[in-house]
Amino acid sequence: MSIRMTAGKFKGLTALSNSKGVIAAAAMDQRGSLQKSIAKARGVDSKEITQQHMEEFKVAVSKVLTPHATAILLDPEFGLPAVKARAKNAGVLLAYEKTGYDADKPGRLPDLLDTESVARLKAKGADAVKILLYYTPEEKKEINDHKHAWVERIGAECLAHDIPFFLEFVGYDPKSGDEKGIEYAKRKPAVVTESMREFSKPGYHVDVLKVEIPVNMAYVEGSKANQTGQVAYTREEAKKLFRKAADVATKPFIYLSAGVDDDVFRESLELAIEAGTNWAGVLCGRATWKEGIPVYGKDGAKALEKWLSDRGVQNIQALNQIINRGARGWWDKFGGRDQIQVVSA
Repeated sequence: MSIRMTAGKFKGLTALSNSKGVIAAAAMDQRGSLQKSIAKARGVDSKEITQQHMEEFKVAVSKVLTPHATAILLDPEFGLPAVKARAKNAGVLLAYEKTGYDADKPGRLPDLLDTESVARLKAKGADAVKILLYYTPEEKKEINDHKHAWVERIGAECLAHDIPFFLEFVGYDPKSGDEKGIEYAKRKPAVVTESMREFSKPGYHVDVLKVEIPVNMAYVEGSKANQTGQVAYTREEAKKLFRKAADVATKPFIYLSAGVDDDVFRESLELAIEAGTNWAGVLCGRATWKEGIPVYGKDGAKALEKWLSDRGVQNIQALNQIINRGARGWWDKFGGRDQIQVVSA
């Protein structure tokens, strides 16, 4: 059964993927967290980290890593020079949301950048628009209703401008706030699965779901990431949970690294391959370049570029080997590229 897709959406998704439809994208849209990390590495207050520092870091990452990526995710606040510095083979995703969330209000409510719109992001070179949403089905109904309406509005805006919409959702614990403990690890698969089910619904007009690994590798029995011996799931149970989450998605989905170390993220993807899930690639940020932050903090941009050219490229190439072995084209969710009927918007 063929599906209809507008020319702009198809063009954008093609620009972000390789010839097989696999998305192997680098993520460099961190803002507040990056500022704090650079400040810590330099031993200064985060207010001393300037626009120039942020741009310089992002340019180095973009320049060195994009020859090995199909796309890069950047932000319009500090990332526009990095858009220009990227390799020409790499497509561009631009973030539309403000960094972080208002910690004084319950529910981790999202907000958009005040001086941006989908039209403006498209004019700045975006092949797709990306949104980060903190989301859990465990949250109060009225808070999630607010978030559902918010995503619907962005989906409609992307539809109007005929550009792909990537929705990244990150789960959290509205009860204890401890997302790293074993109790949340046991609930995490349901949080990820139900979020994937919700945002696959056609009313949101999401084109690609950017999702968390549905288990916490630190609690998978026998995993290298399990340093404590505490177990939330056996390896076989973890694989079933991967499949369960993948099976509810009716949209293509890619995995995010969520700040874990590069070896932990690679181990997660190996498990996804063992489970046989139909994933379309990754959007991987900190796992690839975060160890370069102290290098930049101490010795500046040239030293960072040198580190990236060595260790950063090694990280992304090791990741690409796994992606090339296990990921499938984004059009696989629709039965293959020949099942897509491209129509005018």
